[in-house]
Amino acid sequence: MRLRKSELTQRVNADLTLRYDHEGLTSFAGLEFFRQYFGQIGLRDEIRRCLGRALPRSDFGIPGMVLVIVLLIITGGRRLRHLGYLQGDPIVHRCAGLDRLPTAYTVGRWLAKFDEDSVDRLRTWNETVVARGISACNLRRLTLDIDGSVVSTGLTVEGARRGFNPHHRKVPSYYPITAYEANSSQILRVHNRPGNVHDGKASIDFLTALAAQLERTGLADLLWEFRMDGAFFRADVIERLVEWGAEYAIKVPFYQWLDLQSLIVKRKRWKAIDDTVSYFEVNLPINAWQRTLPVVIYRKKVGHQTRKNYQLDLFDPDDGYYEYSAIVSNKALNGRNLWYFMCGRGAHEKAYAELKSGFAFATVPTHRYHANSAWQVFSILAFNLTHAFQAATGAETRTMNRKRTPLHRFDSISTLRFTCINRAGLITRPQGRATLDVGTSPKVRNYFSKIVQSLQNAA
Repeated sequence: MRLRKSELTQRVNADLTLRYDHEGLTSFAGLEFFRQYFGQIGLRDEIRRCLGRALPRSDFGIPGMVLVIVLLIITGGRRLRHLGYLQGDPIVHRCAGLDRLPTAYTVGRWLAKFDEDSVDRLRTWNETVVARGISACNLRRLTLDIDGSVVSTGLTVEGARRGFNPHHRKVPSYYPITAYEANSSQILRVHNRPGNVHDGKASIDFLTALAAQLERTGLADLLWEFRMDGAFFRADVIERLVEWGAEYAIKVPFYQWLDLQSLIVKRKRWKAIDDTVSYFEVNLPINAWQRTLPVVIYRKKVGHQTRKNYQLDLFDPDDGYYEYSAIVSNKALNGRNLWYFMCGRGAHEKAYAELKSGFAFATVPTHRYHANSAWQVFSILAFNLTHAFQAATGAETRTMNRKRTPLHRFDSISTLRFTCINRAGLITRPQGRATLDVGTSPKVRNYFSKIVQSLQNAA
C-alpha cells in the first residue's frame, strides 16, 4: 500500500530544548546482556579469586576497577578521560557493580601502581577466560598464530624505543607480541616489549611462557600447530617446537645464505594451485644448522613489478612478474593445502586491526611501562570476553576448514556496538519492577529477544 507524501514527512518547527535531569536514561542498553552473561560465568568471583590480592588496592574494589576499564574499552572509550562520559549511566553502573564510577585521575593513579607481578596476574586471569572460550569449542587441535605489532608512543613514554616502525620510523614505540588461537578467535597471551626488539630473537621466552600456560590450563593434550612469519625462522625456535611435539609452518626469508634463488632459476615445472599460484617442494639442506628441512616454494603471478619481487630479478619480463614466498613445515600437507593453511594467518592480522581500531590496543594511556602493559592486557580481555559473549548468544557457527578460520561468524565490535551495546534505553519501574525500555523498533525487538533466549538457555 502506497502512503501519501504527507504521511512520510515530518515538520520541525523549532530546536529542541535540552534537559539533563532524568536519571533512568542509558546510552548502553546492550550492556545489560553483558552483565547477565558475566553473572552466569561468575566473572566477579573469578576476578576476586585471580586478582584479589595481586593488584593495587582501591576504594572501589578490585572487581569494580577491573570491570570499569573493561567496560570503557567495550563501549568504545579510547582514553581514560572518556570515563567521564560513562558517569551517571545506570546500565554502566549496574554492570560495574558501582554506585559511583572512579574518575580518570583515580584510574590513572591506580594503573601507575602496577608492577611486573600485577601484569602477570592479569595475564593469569586472561588464561582462565581463554581456557573457558576454547573449551566451549570442543577442539582437537590448537592453531596458534604468533606475531608482533607496532604501537607508536610519545617521546617520554617509559620503555619505548626506536626500532621497527615502518610508518613512523623515528617515533619511539612498543612492539607487543601476541598468541592468537584461530579456531576460537581468542588471544591467549600478550607481552609488551620495547620497539627495538627483534621478533625471532625475543620469541623463545614468549613461546616458553605460552607452552607453560597451555599446560596450566589443561590444553596440553590437544595437538598444537603453529603459524609464524619469517622473523621466527630460527634454529632455536624450530628445535623448541619439535621438542614439544608441535606442528609448525613458518615462512622462510630469502636470505642469501639459503640460496633459494638458484633453486627457483633451475626449476622448470611448477605445480598449479589456481590460475595465479604455483609451487614446488624441495628438501633444503641448511649447513649452518646442520639439518635438512622440507620447504615449499611458491610463486604468485601479479600484474606489475612490486616490492615483494625485487629479490628475484631473474626472469624475462615477457614471462610476467611474480611474488615469491617459501614455507618450512613438518605438517603432513601437500603444497596446495599448506598454502591455504598459511593464508589463514590473515585472521590474526584482522584481530590486530580490530584490537587497535575497536579495543584501544594502540592507545598509550600513561607514561609508565607496566601501566601501559596492563592496558594491553585489558584490551585483549575485552576482545576475548566480547567474542565469548557472542559465541554464547547465538553467533552463527561454521565448520573447520583448511584455513582454520574462526568456528563462529563474529560481528566486529563496531557492528556489535551499533546493533546491541550502544542502544538507547529508559529504566522504568512499572508495578515496582525495574524494566529496561529500548523502544519499538521490530529489528531491535527480534535481535534482543534472540539474545535473551540464548542467555536463558545457557543458564
